[in-house]
Amino acid sequence: MNYIGEHLFPGQLGHFLVVLSLIASLIATIAYFKSAQAVVPDEAASWKRIGRIAFIIDFASVVVVFALIFFIIWNHWFEYYYAYNHSDVSLEPKYLISSIWEGQEGSFMLWTVWHGVIGMILMKTSKKWEAPVMTVISFAQLCLATMVLGVYIFDLKIGSTPFLLTRDQFQDAPIFQRADYLSLQSMQDGRGLNQLLQNYWMVIHPPILFLGFASTIVPFAYAIAGLWKKDFGGWIKDALPWNLFSAGILGLGIMMGAKWAYESLTFGGYWAWDPVENASLVPWLILVAGIHTQLVYNSTGHSLRPTYFFFILTFILILYSTYLTRSGDLQDTSVHAFTGSGMNWQLRLFVAAFSIPALLLYIKRYKLIPSIRKEESTYSREFWMFIGSLVLFLSGMFIITATSLPVINKIFGTNFVVGEDREFSYNRIQVFVAVILGLLTACTQYFKYKNTAKKEFGKKILVPTVVALLASVAISIWGGVDYDKYGLGFLIAIHLAIFANTYAVVANAAYIRIGLKGKLKAAGASVAHIGFGLMLAGMLISSSKTSVLSNNFLNPLNFGPEAKEKGVENMTLYQGVKMDMGKYWVTYVKDSSTVKDKKIFFFVDFESKDGKEKFTLKPDLIKNTKGQEQYSNNPDAKHYLHRDVFSYISYADKMVEGPDTAQFKSHIVKVGDTIFYSGGLMKFDSVTVNPNNEKHKFTSNDTAVMANFTLITGDQRKLGAFPVFYLEDSQPRYVIDTVFAQGMAVAMGPSDKEGYFNIGVKESSRMVPFVGLKVLQFPFINLVWIGTVIMVIGFVMSMFWRIRLLK
Repeated sequence: MNYIGEHLFPGQLGHFLVVLSLIASLIATIAYFKSAQAVVPDEAASWKRIGRIAFIIDFASVVVVFALIFFIIWNHWFEYYYAYNHSDVSLEPKYLISSIWEGQEGSFMLWTVWHGVIGMILMKTSKKWEAPVMTVISFAQLCLATMVLGVYIFDLKIGSTPFLLTRDQFQDAPIFQRADYLSLQSMQDGRGLNQLLQNYWMVIHPPILFLGFASTIVPFAYAIAGLWKKDFGGWIKDALPWNLFSAGILGLGIMMGAKWAYESLTFGGYWAWDPVENASLVPWLILVAGIHTQLVYNSTGHSLRPTYFFFILTFILILYSTYLTRSGDLQDTSVHAFTGSGMNWQLRLFVAAFSIPALLLYIKRYKLIPSIRKEESTYSREFWMFIGSLVLFLSGMFIITATSLPVINKIFGTNFVVGEDREFSYNRIQVFVAVILGLLTACTQYFKYKNTAKKEFGKKILVPTVVALLASVAISIWGGVDYDKYGLGFLIAIHLAIFANTYAVVANAAYIRIGLKGKLKAAGASVAHIGFGLMLAGMLISSSKTSVLSNNFLNPLNFGPEAKEKGVENMTLYQGVKMDMGKYWVTYVKDSSTVKDKKIFFFVDFESKDGKEKFTLKPDLIKNTKGQEQYSNNPDAKHYLHRDVFSYISYADKMVEGPDTAQFKSHIVKVGDTIFYSGGLMKFDSVTVNPNNEKHKFTSNDTAVMANFTLITGDQRKLGAFPVFYLEDSQPRYVIDTVFAQGMAVAMGPSDKEGYFNIGVKESSRMVPFVGLKVLQFPFINLVWIGTVIMVIGFVMSMFWRIRLLK
């Protein structure tokens, strides 16, 4: 059948280029391998030229493939399933970019493009290490190319193509029996982008994170090259700038993800020990451990064996985190994970193809790797740097083991869990890691390599120690850090960690002056340590002092019997009604909803009770096109230098679709009687004949009766209700009174029983627009973000310093 309106050429070109990149990366792998193995220089050079040409072709192919995916999405060509499944016509241009990496195929291509960029740079800079290093990177490109191949060999599917046509995905759908199916209404729009990704951080976070992932192949490739060529220490200095870059960019990517979680997710913070968060953190911890042992080797010749192990393990863990994310094994325990796509066998093979040969080569060469047997002094810098690396490694192993429990349970049929309170299960261990790392970060630079005079060390470290102690005691006493949810022991650990990381900041700042004589160009390590200390201190203080401002014991929303605490952590705000929220008066002013809107902004005014500040927050709800939840919510925050006021909509009447089906319930009562309703009781106080007030203007010639009710709510508040019944032209008329705060309407009418009235009561959540608003306060949250930026700057400074030393 000749289908009308399809744009097939971009897909055909894309398929061709994916195959071309596969072939080119295979040729590059073989050519670079032959070059690395060649003994004759001319033969090595010849194979190297072939490898370069093939890799350039591969790089050009993947860049064009990536551009074609975006081109298809940008033009809303929904004949392609990738565009149909991951985008729609309402998306802003920046979110059309995010649509690329919502799917597995696009994120694999992003990773492949970054590998290509890194490979192009290494071809110019790695010199004698080019052939073995580029062999590893070319092989990685080959593996990644298979992930987007999308072909079948008999019944075995290899990869998943981003150029699959929608009609091929849904072959049996009746609409695709029509040649003009693209003109049908159902094909005029796509399924849209996951609502959690419709945040500006998700435009910039994935590219940075995937650059971090891709960059970890460089220390791995250099380590493999060293083992392969038996030049065990020759690569160390060449690789160090790359390793520092990788640690900096991966750390930045991880924390940008934390910022996205803070601004887009509603778990009330920036880190929830989510399995996929953990899977990205652990390789960074191991990489940083490897950098420190690498520095030790540079200066003393110690710790080369653990350096190899850490760099090999870093990339293996990157691949393992890829498996965890994409296999579907974590889809029930992580908000980040992809669902299963039938590629599990490929993902496992991808991990095995790098980890098994690398570990076997490491084991085979282990005894050949130079190792100094001399015992290190406890007053030497290398001793404590190694201890710090070991702590990072053990911390990472604990996290990845706990994170892998869903996979372990799936394989062995077990039922291991980290604990009912997942966050505390991690925090009770990691808080002590923070103590140890803070102390080591503070003190280690004051030691010299090999040995340090005790008096000299004590003299230099004394002032920073006293200053840090005084500062941390001040924070503990006047900072209000009294987080006692898990008992006194955990609270003490928090205060110890605050001291340790304050110590790290103060001691490293002092070291720039004392140890480096103010030489900032060489101060990259100290700057990174200052940032790391600030970041950990910010995490400790902001997390332990986080408070719920929207405590609501008056009219809590009903989140079910298993989530009673959620009800009292959400203020129920009725539109136009000013509510008391402790420090603030809060008013739900309006919303931006229209019939066609997928995103609804809620305008909430905050006014401090002292009258000194007013601001408006605009949290929003996005109607889901994917997933089980009907709506997703994006928070909004008011940022101060020392705190954030963070808000999100947990519920809104706009989430309920369809007409209001609530009915009036009739009560035959007389004055003095009481009517009970779900939220309290109504006392029938009196009747007013022909009321004349601000609301009603009846005269003695009219026939009107107003009932006067006092409502006593469940929280003992007293409210009024005043329904009216009257005759006009001998026809009965009813004036219903609405008690918005109780979601209630009250009507009054006559009764056949003398002295009694017919009172109608209707209870409905649809009486007036309302929202459930949760408001949190994060003190000193900016320390986390400022610390992250300073840490990354420190890594960059160190990278450029090492490049300068190489030259």
